Amino acid sequence: MNRLAANGIHLAYELDVRAGPQAPLIVLSNSLGTHLGMWQPQLDALARHRRVLRYDTRGHGASDLGPSPETIADLGRDVLGLIDALGVARVDFCGLSMGGLIGQWLGVHAADRIERLVLCNTAAKIGTDLVWNARIAGVLGEGMQSITEAVLERWFTAGFRARAPEAVAAVREGLLATPAAGYAAACTAIRDADLRGDIATIRAPTLIVAGTHDPATTPADGAFLAAQIRGARYVELDCAHLSNIEAADAFNAAVLDFLLENGHG
Repeated sequence: MNRLAANGIHLAYELDVRAGPQAPLIVLSNSLGTHLGMWQPQLDALARHRRVLRYDTRGHGASDLGPSPETIADLGRDVLGLIDALGVARVDFCGLSMGGLIGQWLGVHAADRIERLVLCNTAAKIGTDLVWNARIAGVLGEGMQSITEAVLERWFTAGFRARAPEAVAAVREGLLATPAAGYAAACTAIRDADLRGDIATIRAPTLIVAGTHDPATTPADGAFLAAQIRGARYVELDCAHLSNIEAADAFNAAVLDFLLENGHG
């Protein structure tokens, strides 16, 4: 695990350079309550064509929490600080859920830094203040274990939980290891983010990935993004919220098809 200073805090990251030092770079941004390890199912597939930068969002994994309250803009600037520190001008960006909100912010506010954008299981506005306030109070008062099983039921279909217990256990372990303060700070950032009035300005080629059975960021949320972002492509997979894990093969195929179209990469 590597760490470097970016946007005033230290962020943990891993950089896979199997594709070569001159290959385009893709940044992978994790969901709430996970860490960079959530992207393991994508690593080998992407690393054949891209340098792959995975990082822990602030307050998650081995990254610093930073000052509170935090905003999606703070998290977006973390990404910019990270790629600045690595000396990279333009990147592909793929984010899931919270990571997808970060991607939307980057597409709106840092268009010159984004080559291609993949927004997975996300929305321009996720959830309600009531839901997020209850979640924040729960984890700060009772710890991460108070929400973990309910979260896993929303993140994976019952069928996947039954047939892939080891994959679910790894995500459970990551949730339980997430600092409650880091999780709560990210909940605040998600709660306060509303990009519905901004996303139509995104000009980067964009892929939207949704899960048919996702109760957190529904196919309707994904379809709204696709309708608002000019030229966006929409793909719906047979899974719940963590599409990159539950439908890894289909996810990888869709993302690579998008990244490599028209000779890119």
